[in-house]
Amino acid sequence: MSVLADFERVDSDSGGAVLRFTGNLSLASLGDLPDRLDRVDGQVARLDLSQVARIDTVGAWVIHRFARDREAAVEGLQPASQHLFDQVVAAEHPIELPPKPESPFVHLLAEIGDAVFTAMHTLYGLLGFMGATVIAFWNVATHPRRFRFHATVHRFEVVGVSALGIIGLMSFLIGVVIAQQGAVQLRQFGAEVYTINLVGRITLRELGVLMTAIMVAGRSGSAFAAQIGTMKLTEEIDAMRTIGVSPMEALVVPRTIAVVTMLPLLGFYSALIGIIGGGLLCWVQLGIPPITFVQRIREVVPLDDLWVGLIKAPVFGAIIAIAGCFQGMQVEGDAEQVGRRTTTAVVQAIFLVIVLDAFFAVFFSQIGWI
Repeated sequence: MSVLADFERVDSDSGGAVLRFTGNLSLASLGDLPDRLDRVDGQVARLDLSQVARIDTVGAWVIHRFARDREAAVEGLQPASQHLFDQVVAAEHPIELPPKPESPFVHLLAEIGDAVFTAMHTLYGLLGFMGATVIAFWNVATHPRRFRFHATVHRFEVVGVSALGIIGLMSFLIGVVIAQQGAVQLRQFGAEVYTINLVGRITLRELGVLMTAIMVAGRSGSAFAAQIGTMKLTEEIDAMRTIGVSPMEALVVPRTIAVVTMLPLLGFYSALIGIIGGGLLCWVQLGIPPITFVQRIREVVPLDDLWVGLIKAPVFGAIIAIAGCFQGMQVEGDAEQVGRRTTTAVVQAIFLVIVLDAFFAVFFSQIGWI
């Protein structure tokens, strides 16, 4: 049976009392000893533990805390108990309070600063990668044997031919929606015939190439980032460099050529399908026959609208291809990076396409192509 911990006070003539402890200074035997120690008055010079039978970490901490607060000396412990007591004393360290939370305004500024820094760093890397792509094109142009014809043709099929179905369906439905909504609004003014103007100009000038670029960014840009990112993880790109093959020439150049070449064709195809969809709705809902619709299109849609779309398309294609390949080249570490970089490639390409489309809108307006 364990003996409860206890102590007695012995006053000393030299100044300061001595507390002599007895029993077991363990958790099960402490009882109200900590409370009685807190009620000890006067100066205490020494704590005598020579008659303590057993002590554990809790008891050692109680003794150490009292001795620390009263600046008293601890003596009389057996070697094993002294070692335990020394370990408890050494383990004491001040508690670090959590930092004071930042104000919402400061936190918002920090988030904005991080976003701006990340955007500028990404833009810097993208511009550098664009320069590397131009150099790779120059190297291929000056050394035609390095051009990978079969890889480029395969990318033509993947980027262009395989996308005809989904782009055609999307464009047809967009043409129907534009015609339907335009007819509803123009009917209020008795000007339903101008629905043809709306469908023809907006599909050829803007939506045909813009929606095609967004679709290609989500379809092919993501595939470029995932394919190159996976090759980066499996060290295939490092192996290509080891055997003297430039990854820029072997991977980036064929993909860029394919997207830059196919996007104008896909954009023109998309605009035609959109016009067909709008013409079909005008025929069914407004009673405008196809021959009248085509004749009206020829009258109201200037050739400049076609050139605007065809000029924008290669630029959009270059941005999509470079953004996808750039993000794929940034993959490192683990497979999670592939998904993250693929998502970033799509978002980055679509954002840049929309920004450039706004720039082209202002530019063509200034030169009179409106």
